[in-house]
Amino acid sequence: MSTKTADAQVAIANPALTATKVNPGASLPIGKVLKPLGAFFRGFAIIFIIIGLWEAFPRFGWIDPFLLPRFSDVVTGFFTLLKTGEFFKHFNVSIARISSGFFGGLCLAIPIGIFMGWFKTFEEYVNPLVEACRNSSVLTLYPIFILLFGIGEQAKIAIIMWGTTWVVLLNTIAGVKNVDSVLIKSARSMGVGDLTLLWKVILPAATPSIITGIRLGAANSILILIAAEMIGSNSGLGFMIFYFEARYAIPEMYAGVIFLALMGVTVHEILCRVESYLTSWHEKSIYFGT
Repeated sequence: MSTKTADAQVAIANPALTATKVNPGASLPIGKVLKPLGAFFRGFAIIFIIIGLWEAFPRFGWIDPFLLPRFSDVVTGFFTLLKTGEFFKHFNVSIARISSGFFGGLCLAIPIGIFMGWFKTFEEYVNPLVEACRNSSVLTLYPIFILLFGIGEQAKIAIIMWGTTWVVLLNTIAGVKNVDSVLIKSARSMGVGDLTLLWKVILPAATPSIITGIRLGAANSILILIAAEMIGSNSGLGFMIFYFEARYAIPEMYAGVIFLALMGVTVHEILCRVESYLTSWHEKSIYFGT
């Protein structure tokens, strides 16, 4: 039997080998590189288009450059704020306020939410008060917080804490109440005590809902912070934006607005990654139908 005949028989018996010989570049990781890049550009294509239009409209006189400066001027204004150090001064103040109020709200909302979700009698007594408080406009209550805590940092931290608490509280209650009863009955049948049940079953099962509340609370805290700093403050990112608008430093004002938007997106992405890490078991259990 000739060598060519033997190769033909091997090719017929193993078509995968033939495909590999015909297309040797198929195993190259080019597709693995191009696919994420394509997804990246698709996700940010609309943003790039908006930036291009933003730059073009004032540059060609299609809109008043005073009302909407060129995007390049906004970027220049932002780097000027960084160079002078004024941005960092306001940023540090805002971060201190939002961290204190946000984490204070979490420390208050999560334990109370677990308690209300687990003990139905307690929830029945407290729920009317919770509904009344959460439906009260946060900014409407700000004068009361100023009256109680003064015009210093305490009022701003308290109003951020107030606005963060309710959305986290409600999601925590929902997460605890919606735990699969099969999990609870299975743990009970194995003689698991109340504390172990809460720690090993209830909290892990309620984690996705709790983290969703935390993400919503983080978005609320940023909005409340900026509003509080615009209303009554002499420092912070909200004050900085209001200050530049009042003095017609429009590029610097837009720079502050864009930074706040990027800050919100960054916080959201970080919390999404944390949620994905903490609830990976939940995604796997859904995938396998358990």
